[in-house]
Amino acid sequence: HARSIGPYSLVTQQPLAGKAQFGGQRFGEMEVWALEAYGAAHVLQEMLTVKSDDVNGRSKLYEAIVKGQNLPEPGIPESFNVLVKELQALGLKVTLGTTEAGDE
Repeated sequence: HARSIGPYSLVTQQPLAGKAQFGGQRFGEMEVWALEAYGAAHVLQEMLTVKSDDVNGRSKLYEAIVKGQNLPEPGIPESFNVLVKELQALGLKVTLGTTEAGDE
């Protein structure tokens, strides 16, 4: 689900679903495929992170817009953090590594 303002789920930090909860429109798998087919990578990244469940990215983006600065790179979606916690609850060791641009 994605939209600009409104309530968010406490667990996943994604916008709530349904009209009764002032939820957003569902952005499903087929919509993702359509944007991929059109090559709209930046729009897709925005829909799946900042407008969905990237909590830190959402606040950094708002701050950058207010200050008239360049937009920051999106962070890790909260749904990914929930997945990591679920895997750790199953007893799996999950380690995350980062690479700088050009270190591939």
